[in-house]
Amino acid sequence: MVQPHAIGRLSLYRRLLTDHLNPGTQFVFSHELATMARVSPAQVRRDLMHLDSTGSPSKGYRVDELVASLGNELDHPTGQLVALVGIGNLGRALMTYFQGRRERLAITAAFDRDPEKVNRVYQGCRCHHVEELETVLKRDNIRTTILAVPAADAQRMADRLVAAGVRGLLNYAPVPLRVPNDVYVEEQDMTTALERVAYFARERRPPRRED
Repeated sequence: MVQPHAIGRLSLYRRLLTDHLNPGTQFVFSHELATMARVSPAQVRRDLMHLDSTGSPSKGYRVDELVASLGNELDHPTGQLVALVGIGNLGRALMTYFQGRRERLAITAAFDRDPEKVNRVYQGCRCHHVEELETVLKRDNIRTTILAVPAADAQRMADRLVAAGVRGLLNYAPVPLRVPNDVYVEEQDMTTALERVAYFARERRPPRRED
C-alpha cells in the first residue's frame, strides 16, 4: 500500500504542475519539480517511478502525460463522491474552495441540523438534515467525508459515519477521533498548526519543511 506521505507528495506534484508552471511548459525535469516541491530529485524519481509516465534524460517528463498519470494514480476511474458534515463558516469555506478543483472528486452531499441551512443549496450541493445522514450516504455510496463540526459532536458523528460505511474521514474538528483500523483519518487541527508555525517563527533556524 502507498504510504500517506507519498500520496501527499503525488498530490502536491500534480498541483504544482497544473497551477504553478508557466503556461505552455511542455516538459519538466525531476530536479525542477523537486525544487518546486522542496524535496530531493531522488525523492521525486522514486515517487514517480511506478507511474505510466517516464522521463527522458534529455527532456525530462512530458507535463501533460505526467499530470494524466498522477490523476490515474490518485483518482478513482469513475469518480468519487464526498460528503461534508457541518455547514458553518468553515464548512461553507471548504465547499467554496474545493468546488470544481478535481473532476473525479466532488462534494455532492452536505449535512447540518440547523433548520436555516437544511434544504438549501451551497455551491450546487444540497444540505440535508443530519437525521438523513445514513440514508443519503448509503443511497449514494459515499465512503469519504469531511467533518467540520464542533469538538463536542465530532466523535459521535464519526461513529455514525463509520457505521454508515464511511472509510475515509478528513477531520477539521479540534479533537482526535477514535475509529476502527480499517478507517483512514486525516486530522486537520488548525490551532495546533498555527501554534507550530508561531513556535518556529520565533526560532533562528526553523526545521526544513521535509522534516
